[in-house]
Amino acid sequence: MLVTTTSTLQDKEILEYKGAVFGEVVAGVNFVKDMFSGITDFLGGRSGTYENEVAEARDAAVEEMCKRARKIGANAVIGLDIDYEVLGEKNGMIMVSASGTAVVVR
Repeated sequence: MLVTTTSTLQDKEILEYKGAVFGEVVAGVNFVKDMFSGITDFLGGRSGTYENEVAEARDAAVEEMCKRARKIGANAVIGLDIDYEVLGEKNGMIMVSASGTAVVVR
């Protein structure tokens, strides 16, 4: 599946627009990850634990979007947009949404 943030694909002709497609993932962080990220926050520096969690959620959201695009007969997604939201009573969850336009290209 070709995926791009642009509205066109170089050297490809868009034959058909299938419509908007979305992929959403809500990921929670457990107390062990919270504990280790708290140490990083206290000492300073980047939190690799949270960065990995966000990257995994983003990849899963894009994959879910691609799965839905394939289901409606598309072979590419253009105009990819990724949004992040913090959820939960104590902001302990992150929602990652991927969206784009499913298309058929040649």
